[in-house]
Amino acid sequence: MSSKQVVFFIILAFIIVIPIAYAQEISIGEKAEQKSVEVVISSSDKIHVKHVITSSNSPKQVELINGTITNLIVSDEEGKEKQVVIIGDNDGVIIYPSQKNIIVEYDLEDVLFLKNNVWTWDFRYLETTSFIIPKEVDLIFVNNRPVYLGEKNGISCHGCQMILEYSIDEPRILENIKLENKEFLIEIRTFAEINQFNFDQQIKSISFDVNGENQFVTTIIPLELLSRPYNVYMGGEKIFFHEYINNGTHVWLNIRPDNSGIVSITGATVIDDEKSTIQNNSSTVRSNVSQDTIIYILLGVIVSVGLAIMVIMMRKKKSSVNSRVIQDDNNKT
Repeated sequence: MSSKQVVFFIILAFIIVIPIAYAQEISIGEKAEQKSVEVVISSSDKIHVKHVITSSNSPKQVELINGTITNLIVSDEEGKEKQVVIIGDNDGVIIYPSQKNIIVEYDLEDVLFLKNNVWTWDFRYLETTSFIIPKEVDLIFVNNRPVYLGEKNGISCHGCQMILEYSIDEPRILENIKLENKEFLIEIRTFAEINQFNFDQQIKSISFDVNGENQFVTTIIPLELLSRPYNVYMGGEKIFFHEYINNGTHVWLNIRPDNSGIVSITGATVIDDEKSTIQNNSSTVRSNVSQDTIIYILLGVIVSVGLAIMVIMMRKKKSSVNSRVIQDDNNKT
């Protein structure tokens, strides 16, 4: 047996005799280089994790994601299972030297919690991690900020520490508004109860009653009906909101009120109308001023020409008189 193997087995024996309570605080061997970390969340809220570890000629340590770990399997790229040393209560693993990339897979439980129809995961793993979200979900929240997935199936998180939240089968309320012979469709997505929807045509403001605490409420508004900038009020006071996804025809506004109450959303439509009126009035004033200026200029030119003609005529007359006086003097001589 070589000296390297002896040292390696001594390290392994040392790991085994360390109390589990302290194993998480001790790092044995170098940190493994991870090519990728993938977290797949299924519709039934089951989680499967896959780490791809770069090949190495020395033992490497891989920290696993916090949670209840089951069905832990370590294999090479060809699917051949590998022996590893487990640190603590599935807190991490020590991987033997390998000329091939190593794959560490396991199921993860006790990390996703359902509250008020929202699945929540307080996630922390300081490696770049890809999340595959259930296919029924097209909108998630990362640290309370909305992220619209659209046709994408997940996100990538760098040096990841976040609160991940999402809902499945979120109800959608559709409200149809008729304005100036046009129809506009407003969509509200939320698990809260929505009542008393109203559109004030005079000030072009949307309002509705939200019955539910700490619920996400997403309103999808046609830009032609209500344009930026927006303000959102609850109980007559401005509240914080996220504006995102502007596809040229609609904008998405998201709020998460702490309490139930009347929510109103106003845009810049009324202000724009007032600006337009002011600009039109200003244009009319400028037009009138321009016409008056032209008239004054013409009058000034006419007066100037008249004065010039009078001066010339007076000079000619004076010259003619002087000529006659000279002739008379010559005749007398």
